[in-house]
Amino acid sequence: MKTHKFLLRTLPALLLLASLAGCAGFRITGDPRSGIASEPAPPTQLITAQLIEAEKALRARHSSESVAHLIVRNPPPYAIGRGDILSIVVWDHPELAGQGVAASATAADAQSPGAPPAGFVVDHDGRVQFPFAGALTLAGLTEDEARALLTKRLARYITNPLVTLRVQSYRSKRVYIDGEVRLPGLQSINDIPMTLVEALNRAGGMLPSADQSRIVLERGDARYQVGLRGLVARGINPGSILLAPGDVVRVHSRDESKVFVSGEVVTPKALTMHDGRLSLNEALGESGGISPISGDARQIYVIRRAVDGTRVYQLDARRAGALALAEAFELEPRDLIYVAPSPLANWYRSVSMLFPGALTQVVNISRP
Repeated sequence: MKTHKFLLRTLPALLLLASLAGCAGFRITGDPRSGIASEPAPPTQLITAQLIEAEKALRARHSSESVAHLIVRNPPPYAIGRGDILSIVVWDHPELAGQGVAASATAADAQSPGAPPAGFVVDHDGRVQFPFAGALTLAGLTEDEARALLTKRLARYITNPLVTLRVQSYRSKRVYIDGEVRLPGLQSINDIPMTLVEALNRAGGMLPSADQSRIVLERGDARYQVGLRGLVARGINPGSILLAPGDVVRVHSRDESKVFVSGEVVTPKALTMHDGRLSLNEALGESGGISPISGDARQIYVIRRAVDGTRVYQLDARRAGALALAEAFELEPRDLIYVAPSPLANWYRSVSMLFPGALTQVVNISRP
């Protein structure tokens, strides 16, 4: 008798909640009396074939523009810089040798591990002092140009001088490699062009935990994100990206490129992207799929934080071709995938919160 009375008291409220849950759902708005207005929700874009093509074209154009001026097809020869040590030999004139950095050092100092190699140091003004030739400004010149200048100066005192000039120690230009590489640290630029691939190889290559799609190149105040596989897919050789002195290359970890799946899925989790690529279909599959009990396949949302604000994309998985759209929709790092509960699940949870145990008693009454 008490159970029947409880059912009679709560049945109108249950029916009211059922009608409310069958609608669009509860909406929380600001109280005008409090003076605090609710923040408007960002507009929702339906995931369609046109949207996927537009996003793909925008991503490809942005990637091409970001690395366009970094690509150098024919790198110029090495230019001598301040701090470099030059080896200069004038044939048939041994008296002009040994006038460089080690001339004033003792034999013990010259043989010590920390001693600089013998040669002529390019000073802070970019000049080199050489017998008979005087002060030569060699910074910014190639080896051939510096050799021609020195030969011209020595020709005033020596008949047909034969000069050999080369960089013995490269100390003026460096780049820094950091992140998920085997040997992070400074790398000196020498006569071999310091391309991105060359720098990564000198650093021992990338670790298995490296994200090849998130290699950041910092040049001054500018930052460029380079994806190796994306460049190869567009027919761009990563070896054509030439580094400049002072560049910093950071290889990010795959753990930093995650997407988060929550809501009505079998196993909510954080997923690691596969070298910068993960489709919506793959993310749902790795999370066990939509919950068959409480999930609403019509309301699959992707929340993305962009520079211009938050963007929300919606997929209706019940429509024809929805799985193909989910496979073609590419996610970005830090995306949040949310599967909304079904109206019935919302109703059940609302009733359980307002009237704990009510549904259990209704089910018990309905049993014979």
